[in-house]
Amino acid sequence: MSAATLERQIRPIYEALDTGSNKSAIVSCNKLLKKYTENLLVKAALALVRSQKVEESLALCDEVLAAKSLDDATISAMVHVLKGLGRNTDMVNMFEDAYKQQPHNEEYGAQTFFAHVRTANWKSAQQVSTRMHKQFQEDRYLYWSVIGAILQANDPSTAPNMKTLLYKLAHRLVTSSPSPSYLTADRFHMHISILKELELYDEANTLLESEIGKSICSTSLACDQTRRDIWQARDLFREEGERAQQKVMDGDRNWLEFLSILDATFAPVKSRKDGQVSEESKNECLQNATKSREFLAEIAQKDGTKNRAAPLALLELEHRAHKHGLSVMNVTLDESALVSLMEDYLAQFGDKASCFEDLMSYLDLGSTSLERWTAFLANYRHSFASVGDLQLLINIRKLQRHKLLDSEITFESETARALQYLNEYMEGLALGKDLPITELQPADDLALLAAHAFVMVWTLNNAEEALYQAVTLLEFALTKSQMSFQMRIMLIRIYRILGAPSLALDHYRQMNVKQVQNDTLSHLILTRALTFSLAASGDLTNPSECLESSQIYLASSQETSDFIVRAFTAEKYTQIPDFIEFEDRLENSLQRDVVKLEHVRMRLTHEQLNTDIIDMELIELKFMFNRLHHDNRDFVIIPNYQPKIKPTFNEQSLMFGTSTGQGWLWSFLKIYIRAFQHASDLNDIVEDKLLIGDRPKKSPDPEVQLPLPERLAMRKPEEAAELTSEELQLLDWATVLGDWLEPHHNHIRPPPAVVLAAASKQTELKTGFPLRGVDLKSLNGDANGHSKKDEEAPPIKEAPELLTKFFENMLTRFNQLLESKCSPSELLHVATITQEAFILFIIETMRFKPASLVKIHKLGHLVSQFKDVRSKASHVLKEMSAELVRFGEAEGTSEGRKAFISHEFVLNVAKSVTDSRKKVLEGVTVVAYIASVQTQATNVQYMLDDGSGRIEARHWIDSSVEDESEKIGIV
Repeated sequence: MSAATLERQIRPIYEALDTGSNKSAIVSCNKLLKKYTENLLVKAALALVRSQKVEESLALCDEVLAAKSLDDATISAMVHVLKGLGRNTDMVNMFEDAYKQQPHNEEYGAQTFFAHVRTANWKSAQQVSTRMHKQFQEDRYLYWSVIGAILQANDPSTAPNMKTLLYKLAHRLVTSSPSPSYLTADRFHMHISILKELELYDEANTLLESEIGKSICSTSLACDQTRRDIWQARDLFREEGERAQQKVMDGDRNWLEFLSILDATFAPVKSRKDGQVSEESKNECLQNATKSREFLAEIAQKDGTKNRAAPLALLELEHRAHKHGLSVMNVTLDESALVSLMEDYLAQFGDKASCFEDLMSYLDLGSTSLERWTAFLANYRHSFASVGDLQLLINIRKLQRHKLLDSEITFESETARALQYLNEYMEGLALGKDLPITELQPADDLALLAAHAFVMVWTLNNAEEALYQAVTLLEFALTKSQMSFQMRIMLIRIYRILGAPSLALDHYRQMNVKQVQNDTLSHLILTRALTFSLAASGDLTNPSECLESSQIYLASSQETSDFIVRAFTAEKYTQIPDFIEFEDRLENSLQRDVVKLEHVRMRLTHEQLNTDIIDMELIELKFMFNRLHHDNRDFVIIPNYQPKIKPTFNEQSLMFGTSTGQGWLWSFLKIYIRAFQHASDLNDIVEDKLLIGDRPKKSPDPEVQLPLPERLAMRKPEEAAELTSEELQLLDWATVLGDWLEPHHNHIRPPPAVVLAAASKQTELKTGFPLRGVDLKSLNGDANGHSKKDEEAPPIKEAPELLTKFFENMLTRFNQLLESKCSPSELLHVATITQEAFILFIIETMRFKPASLVKIHKLGHLVSQFKDVRSKASHVLKEMSAELVRFGEAEGTSEGRKAFISHEFVLNVAKSVTDSRKKVLEGVTVVAYIASVQTQATNVQYMLDDGSGRIEARHWIDSSVEDESEKIGIV
């Protein structure tokens, strides 16, 4: 068959794939496979379509790879298939085989290099690029080899002594290049970075002081920053300061230049390693400071109000002088000079929104200076004549609030301040009445200040009325400034405290979070999301939000490696380390795994518990447990205008006072990994055989190298500090439960041969091929079914008292909170932790359900003890559920809205809050789990088990709906 004919017949397959018509593509592929069975390209296309049908795809991929008939079209299709399956190692091997078959094919060589780049195998990438340079004599391949050696040296798994050798190798390669590194800025930056790492400062200075080196540094920020680092390492502060002065005189207002001037000024007292500063050094520094002040004052006078860099540098100069025990403006060592400069700065730039942030670093004043500064702010005349006057008032209010004393922060004073900020906000709204809805009101920060004051009142007396006032004010302010993300962030935090999660989610979605912001901001709404999850009652809003926020990680794993490849192709070497760091921080994101674990916890409340779910989640959680996590969560974006001596708004508005950091994640991973291990038949042998794709890289942390059981048993105080008291009790309860049942799990768990035999049969039924890579004959044990083990069965112990005591303690705690009229979120937290314990108990006891297994291993007495725990848990959960329903009914009445002020707008806010609380209180708790699901012609039958008995429920199928998931009621 001619190539043109084949191309014409295959084209409809690719068109169907491009348009997402997978079924049409499968039909077309099957037709061609019957006629041209030798056509492996069509098989690869079919595997791509079936990438969601893993078993079929694997069989076809293995057939293509085994044939090694690798033409360009087949390789191109296989790249997409292998990416989808996560088989990066196979992709590397495929390109290496193709390059070996055609060693003079430059494109195959480049693709082999890129395949190693995608897998971060820098050693192999460096070797391939060195070979390509020798073979094709192109300079860029030599520089690929150089950057490969650098990246290998910077890899965390590289030993320190090997790191130096790799940098020396990179230096030898770059100096042996036939073309000089200064031909491009990226090559030049790589060269001087190597010299900086090897401390070859003289050689670096030769390059930097050359005319072309100066020219490159003047246009490349990366090269100029590396030059600064080298000069600082050589203690050339004075030379750098002189150079920076010249650039400032020429009109450069880069803040880095002003910092270089200041560093040069204080170099005599800063560069001493022993910490001892002589009088001579102090005098020299004082002379430098005097000269620098004169220079900066001249620049400040020249710039006027056009640029604030020079006045800010004057502030920094006086601040450093006072810190080092020097004086620039007068003979005394008090802070009067600094306060004078701050007063001048406020007078000059008080109408700028950045003024408060600029001055905040210099507000650590002594008592005398603080009194002068406070009096200065109090005597300032306020006006609403212009936007500039309003901004000056806002900055003064922020500065006054920042330095409040503890004696000045009381219930009465904070209430008065909140009303003052509110009145000033209402008066300032007149200045923005004609602005379009897309613009922010100039007075918005006064509303934020008032909300902060109300939150402070709440922390002082723990009365929710202050929070009601805060949300009412912020909701009103949002009608004037719909794009204010700071107001929405505050509302999200406060609504979660009030137990109104649906309103918090509405504001989060209106922030229109996109791309990497899902990683940095999703903690606002998904921290301890199980507390508000209504998944058990069919509302999958929170689980869906978890999945949506996780899309960035899938996109990053597929796209960032392509960006790295493009950077290599375009020789943008300065971008490559940033892309690699970006990929690593997303791949090993703490928030990614926190969200994943929250999704697992919510998923278990509404899905039927079976071994497939448990096995899949167990593998995922073990991968998470082996990662070195990066905390990318953005807390700086959360506004904070609370006094410095008090906790920040972020700390005040944390639900239950703790954050879900590394300690929280590891604690819950230990709970669930151990429970899933007990319920699963997977061990390391079975897992290796069944795993599809490559294993993620393990963290180089020595603790991660310890055996898994030892790591699961570890308890650290810093981890416990991130748990609430209820979560800590759950951890202790799960540990006791696991210790009690673990010997029996280990004894009756089927051997690997049995598990692999069953998996192989299932795979063969689906695909017609046995499980790949499994030789059942080589495995020890009986592969025909359950068998009684030779070793003696462990003795059956009585159930630990804590197993039932835990549920009693949770009920006692719940009733205490109910009597104290606490926030609904605290009640929900206790209820969901209790429910979680019940689900964990079900998981731990799943293995003991088959009556035949219980009979074979004589586990009747053990299983009989489960009933008491189930009954106690069911009783407690039913009682909690009834109380929550009653609480929710009270929230939905007019009585529940009396805490809000009687005003039409306020009443609407009150209705929204109380309705949201009513919904979550009535729907969050489940007292039964789905034991089985049977889909029939007209309905779906669910069997629910609450521990004391079973009940049948049916969902009738809507025949008018085409989507199968909608027919059976899946959201």
